[in-house]
Amino acid sequence: MDQIIARFRVDWPGFTLDVDLTMPGTGVTAIFGRSGSGKTTLLRAIAGLERSPHGFLSFNGEVWQDDCRFLPVHKRPLGYVFQEASLFPHLSVRKNLLFGLKRCTAEGAVSLGQVIELLGIDHLLERKTDCLSGGERQRVAIARALAVSPRILLMDEPLSALDSERKQEILPYLERLRDELHIPILYVSHSAAEVSRLADHLVVLDGGRVSAQGPLVETLAGTGFPLCAGKDRAVVLDGVVAERDEAWCLMRVEFAGGSLWSRDRGIPPGRRVRLLVPSGGVSISLERHSDSSILNSLPGLVETVLDGEHPGLSLVLVRIGASKLLARVTKRSLAALSLEPGQSVWVQVKSASVME
Repeated sequence: MDQIIARFRVDWPGFTLDVDLTMPGTGVTAIFGRSGSGKTTLLRAIAGLERSPHGFLSFNGEVWQDDCRFLPVHKRPLGYVFQEASLFPHLSVRKNLLFGLKRCTAEGAVSLGQVIELLGIDHLLERKTDCLSGGERQRVAIARALAVSPRILLMDEPLSALDSERKQEILPYLERLRDELHIPILYVSHSAAEVSRLADHLVVLDGGRVSAQGPLVETLAGTGFPLCAGKDRAVVLDGVVAERDEAWCLMRVEFAGGSLWSRDRGIPPGRRVRLLVPSGGVSISLERHSDSSILNSLPGLVETVLDGEHPGLSLVLVRIGASKLLARVTKRSLAALSLEPGQSVWVQVKSASVME
């Protein structure tokens, strides 16, 4: 099984990073947390830019660091994307990419031509980098990191320097990299929206230590997830578009446990999508109601009840087949329905949106 095992302790005045992680060696793993939680320090330690005495790092069974060895940065087969693009302003886009290509020591699974196509930068190749927009510069920076044919891509808050419009411009390209390239990506971010949209696996850092980790869908739905509290709590579901009802501008998305109707986005059936279901858009009843404007009604079992962000509110975690949904309900409703773990209920989903 492909795995990344990372054990590091890095001591700074007033701060210590102390982690012992086992992460998937495939897909996108988001390293998430507030500013100052140690996200960048962890990424730099993995890259070999930050020394951790007695640290340990192995990538898919190959040891890069232990008590007897420390593979230097230039010998680690990785690409690194920083917060700032850091391109050579005196060179064209093409020459920036060729500079990255010079570092390539082995034929990789991804060709430069494929990278250029995936990131949509073919029309930019002859431009000087100081003539590019922020989003274009960052796409070129990602392409340059991939030009070395890395076996893993490290991305340190690559969208943090961009405004909201530019972020929305570049996110679809990052999704294409996730879906079409077969290399693991470690993605540092403090944006819950970016993480929910891109990640397969989640590591949450708080004060230099791991406070939560696991598959994204399960971790976001878990009651112990510390950074999405109260009214902002939401569940992410991986699904597939099953059908479109063009007459009513709706599409039905199947997930592990059922299906939900959502606003039609013109996505063809069979396409993988990710749904965001906010806890405030979920209600609970003891019986199924057919005389309702709410299209989505699913049977489930109450798994956990916990306090919400307000003394009068609770969060109810309901299992729907192999998936989970969160409902934000008043404590008065909780008492009136006598909700408790193990109870059969009907969940009504008022809002479920495709993340795009």
